[in-house]
Amino acid sequence: MVELKTEESINAMRAPGRVVAHALAAARDAARVGVSLLDLDGAARAVLAEAGASSPFLGYRPHFAPVPFPGVICASVNDAIVHGIPDGYRLRDGDLVSIDCGAKLGGWVGDAAVSFTVGRPRPADVRLVETAEAALAAGIAAARPGNRIGDIAYAIGTVCRSAGYGIMEDFGGHGVGRSMHEDPGVPNEGRPGRGMQLRPGMVLAIEPMLIAGGGDDYRCDADGWTLRTVDGSRAAHVEHTVAITADGPRILTAL
Repeated sequence: MVELKTEESINAMRAPGRVVAHALAAARDAARVGVSLLDLDGAARAVLAEAGASSPFLGYRPHFAPVPFPGVICASVNDAIVHGIPDGYRLRDGDLVSIDCGAKLGGWVGDAAVSFTVGRPRPADVRLVETAEAALAAGIAAARPGNRIGDIAYAIGTVCRSAGYGIMEDFGGHGVGRSMHEDPGVPNEGRPGRGMQLRPGMVLAIEPMLIAGGGDDYRCDADGWTLRTVDGSRAAHVEHTVAITADGPRILTAL
């Protein structure tokens, strides 16, 4: 069931969205060669604590997970696509890092992700991240009343496939509201004019996940959480929480 948020509710969702934006910025600022993923998690935790927000990630345990998630961020490095557990790994020059973070404040949730390189970037990684951001922008632009879920999926998929990148078939965006994962699902590839019609009051997490090698296959680490590319190529993941309004899409997780 899809909950349509009122204008007042959407305004309230801006608060956790802003916390997420600041937490991601803090994690990114802390990301330097030699810094551990646990340090990035600590930087995000400090932002959430200062804002009086809680983490919808910490302790989260969906049906597929062997253990509850132990961090407030997902930290996915190089060939890790999503759901990487922040641990003692210390960042190296040229690493490609994707950070996903959520916050709950005032009963509402915000969810967003960024990808970036540490130290000296590889040109191929810069192109991958720029394409992911372009795919996200295209998906957001399609999130307008009267369009359909398939229009968002088609916009994202067109950017990704045109650049030669792969797309995870089983993972994509989702509704956001009182909980982190709500209806409807938002695929990263699809046919225009198909799927649920978009209406003012819907709030969606739109999140392209790109695989540099061009394939769609992934595997899960022994930790039961981290998803990696099968071909060992690098991956990027970006995300915003977006409200659909009569005036067009409104990004709730921007700084």
